[in-house]
Amino acid sequence: MFRTLILNKKLMVLTLFALSLFFYGMDYLLLGSAKELSIWFLGNLAFLPIYVMIVTLLIERVLKERERQAVMRKLNMVIGVFFSEVGNQLFKELSTYVISSGDVKRHLMINGAWKDQDFANAVDFLNTSDVKINSSCCDKSVLKRHLVGKRGFLVSLLENQNLLEHEEFTDLLWAVFHLVEELEARETFESMPQSDIDHINGDIKRVFGHLSREWVLYMKHLKHDYPYLFSLAVRLNPMIDSPDPVVY
Repeated sequence: MFRTLILNKKLMVLTLFALSLFFYGMDYLLLGSAKELSIWFLGNLAFLPIYVMIVTLLIERVLKERERQAVMRKLNMVIGVFFSEVGNQLFKELSTYVISSGDVKRHLMINGAWKDQDFANAVDFLNTSDVKINSSCCDKSVLKRHLVGKRGFLVSLLENQNLLEHEEFTDLLWAVFHLVEELEARETFESMPQSDIDHINGDIKRVFGHLSREWVLYMKHLKHDYPYLFSLAVRLNPMIDSPDPVVY
């Protein structure tokens, strides 16, 4: 196979060389001037490095873009697994910690009619809104059990080298992992001082901010590339109080 490849390359080089000689021969026959032909040859030869540079840069750019798209496809698969295993349930649980969560839910009621501008508006809302967290009204032990039970899965995601290409999602994982450690470090959530409550509220707010933005962007990805997955994700939207997978 290797010898066949070498022979094919030699044949291609000889063919191109023969074509070049043929066309230069045609020019000579038509013009009848070896001087003009030599001038044109030297002119083309002078520009040859520029041609090579342009072609090389274009090919390199195309290859890098293809590589980037391949990496993003793998990353989106990882992100999809994260939301299936942890993210959707965590998103739903943390929304109960948000003061006036109804406003957030209204902006995140994604449906099949959403366009790119709708997703952009949702991200803008999340970036500009100052979400208030009140962990005192929720059972943090439930959140703790849920996250501690997913610790192994979260660690396995952090070991994925491809995540280095997605800084925002990496920040989300670190925020979630830190919240796990904070909750696990406390044996009880009774009689917590206000300073400690405020600290936990800040950790939850950080996770909710990263999680909500990544969820919107992931839903946008599904709508563009996997409409059948997007349809199910819309029906199981964590912002719906009673999601129903049944298609009516």
